[in-house]
Amino acid sequence: MSEILRTPEARFAKLPGFDYAPRTLEWRGMRIHYVDERPADSPAPAQTFLCLHGEPTWSYLYRKMIPPFLASGARVVAPDLPGFGRSDKPADDDAFTFDFHRAFLLEFVERLDLRNVTLVVQDWGGILGLTLPMEAPARYVRLLVMNTALGTGDTALTEGFRAWRAYVAKNPNLDCAKLLARACPVLSAAEAAAYEAPFPDVSYKGGVRRFPQLVPDAPDAPGAAISRRARDWWRNAWNGDAFMAIGATDPVLGLEPMRALHAHIRRCAEPWIHAEAGHFVQEWGADVARAALAHWHDA
Repeated sequence: MSEILRTPEARFAKLPGFDYAPRTLEWRGMRIHYVDERPADSPAPAQTFLCLHGEPTWSYLYRKMIPPFLASGARVVAPDLPGFGRSDKPADDDAFTFDFHRAFLLEFVERLDLRNVTLVVQDWGGILGLTLPMEAPARYVRLLVMNTALGTGDTALTEGFRAWRAYVAKNPNLDCAKLLARACPVLSAAEAAAYEAPFPDVSYKGGVRRFPQLVPDAPDAPGAAISRRARDWWRNAWNGDAFMAIGATDPVLGLEPMRALHAHIRRCAEPWIHAEAGHFVQEWGADVARAALAHWHDA
């Protein structure tokens, strides 16, 4: 492993709406951060919500969904992928691969021995996360899927995604605060700034730069075969419940791509559409969480 960078803790001081105690574990020489919250009066919750973020965000993205999940009596676990959030960051861009991050998530679930899992995914949280349950199906009972895709490599990338990939390639020091502020008009300036907090300078942004390039875009691309196997599994072997929430204003993974994904998820309810939400659906997450919990009668 190349040099490992660690974001100074001072950059995470006074994050609005995110008072959760940081927890860490060691993985491949890196300190990995995660949120792990339980209701105060429920020491052994029946359900665990495993919330996986994408590009270029971190567990902060789930701060509006965590309270409704906790209020339902569930445990909530939200890791920061290596290279993002409070987790350590490889300095070498080549360290970021599909298999590297998938291996982390598989081991994370095993090390925390997560059970009765409701998998909550969006963006890369879904590209990676949707490949996990087939490896340990007894651990997963429900799915909450938001604007994302399976990287199967056998369907054309959307025009919106190709534009996004090109934009990031031309902007290696992508300003994550400006991006989130533009995509999510509901954010305050302080909330938008929280998305730039993990990155003191451009050297910390290897994951931000690499993730758009890692989306499998050909049948033999890394991750494509695993994703096709996952697609078949969701279509034919998934026995849990599934709820899909779509941010309708997403220019990359909006209504049409999500309806295409819906066709591959067995037992998925009719999509719930948030007319105002964009790609980062979790910024409208209280609405999404309540809708999902009502569907499951957990509210």
